[in-house]
Amino acid sequence: MWGGRAGALLRVWGLWPAGVPGRRLLSGDAASQTGSSSPRCWNCGGSESLERGDRFFCPHCRALQPPDPTRDHFSLMDCNRSFRVDTTKLQHRYQQLQRLVHPDFFSQRSQNEKDFSEKHSTLVNDAYKTLLAPLSRGLYLLKLHGVEIHEGTDYEMDRQFLMEIMEINEKLAEAQSEAAMKEIESIVRAKQKEFIDNVSRAFEQDDFEKAKEILTKMRYFSNVEEKIKLKKIPL
Repeated sequence: MWGGRAGALLRVWGLWPAGVPGRRLLSGDAASQTGSSSPRCWNCGGSESLERGDRFFCPHCRALQPPDPTRDHFSLMDCNRSFRVDTTKLQHRYQQLQRLVHPDFFSQRSQNEKDFSEKHSTLVNDAYKTLLAPLSRGLYLLKLHGVEIHEGTDYEMDRQFLMEIMEINEKLAEAQSEAAMKEIESIVRAKQKEFIDNVSRAFEQDDFEKAKEILTKMRYFSNVEEKIKLKKIPL
């Protein structure tokens, strides 16, 4: 067991991405429509083509529809459910969706559409941020496969890795020059690249336990990256 200085460090390390959005709550007819086998427009009652395309607008009356609670981030952002993501395509998709559903474009529409646009915009932002960063993308992908990294699993890390993390944190605490900071940044960047390559292979091989182990290590190094950013901020 780890105690003393290492135990204190383990208690403060742990960056977590935003969780999977909870179940959407609607009122009135909009809520009842989500439970039907064939989705219908809350405004005109039409059902044809609501299951095709991006499913944001009714093809008949063009009313904005409520978010689909079954749609995951990868589907929403038009990405394959994979750790490898084309970030340029992801950014373009994000901009496209925000031009469709941003609340600023619904100020003169019905209250239902205003509410739906708020929900859509929030989901799009969450999906974009989650899939953009390798760590949060990997954790989310693991969750879709029924695997989660819970707090309190730090003891599973091997002694050598924990010692490496402690040494890097000590160097960071003692760093007083730009050259020292750059050296630490270079070490952390190289480690994260190695982790990203390894976790990508683990997902390609459906080795979710290996992916879990690597993502846990990435979480430690992501915390070091945050500490570096904070130290760079002038007091």
